[in-house]
Amino acid sequence: MVNLSGDAKFKIEELYVRFGAIEALRGINLFIRNNEILSVIGPSNSGKTTFLRMLNRLNDLHPHFKMSGKVMMDLRDINGIGTETLRKKVGMVFALPLPLPLSIFDNVAYGARMHGIGEREKLHEIVEEALRHAYIWDEVKDRLKESAYKLSGGQQQRLCIARTLAVGPEVILFDEPCSGLDPISTAKVEEAMLKLKERYTIVLVTNNVKQAARVGERTAFFLSGELVEVDETAKIFTSPSDRRTDEYIRGKFG
Repeated sequence: MVNLSGDAKFKIEELYVRFGAIEALRGINLFIRNNEILSVIGPSNSGKTTFLRMLNRLNDLHPHFKMSGKVMMDLRDINGIGTETLRKKVGMVFALPLPLPLSIFDNVAYGARMHGIGEREKLHEIVEEALRHAYIWDEVKDRLKESAYKLSGGQQQRLCIARTLAVGPEVILFDEPCSGLDPISTAKVEEAMLKLKERYTIVLVTNNVKQAARVGERTAFFLSGELVEVDETAKIFTSPSDRRTDEYIRGKFG
């Protein structure tokens, strides 16, 4: 059974996931606390992204997806929550920034408009607040009518974070958000994540173990579809319980 200690936002119990003949996750038991950053690390094909996509049911889009076990959010089975409602609560930021072919303002306002907010003054309030929380407002406040494509890669990623925040989520999932960014842009995205933790629960999938160590309060290590161990990040990186975790962190495989 999953350890229920702490103030859990998610509780995952005996989770198994298959895509046709491929078993992607096996027997996952894990809790994710409110207002924490959980770093998820592991080599390619370890199940990290499949696990992340379970939290807002994006795996449901795969035609051969099957699961058993439970994923609970706020003590409620997410399979009993409508996908539109769930994905409003659990936003996702992908590896590559994908701004819409619109202005900076309209990129951030897009989700709010889709949820029925049309009043210009309210939209301005939502956009400014989201851009401030994504730590990009001061860089774009005089450029809101410009195309989002004129922003740098790092700025586009923070714009995508702002677009996610604008619909009022409770959880933000990050899937390799800095994989294509330079070190300065990466540092800005990490700074934004650390600030966002005050308001949101964050799950970060990353292949950068140094990034996991910098921002995660706890770290989960996945290998071949199994959760090898999860613990406070300082312990994972100094005295992990499993030899395989230590070898991965030291770069002996992966």
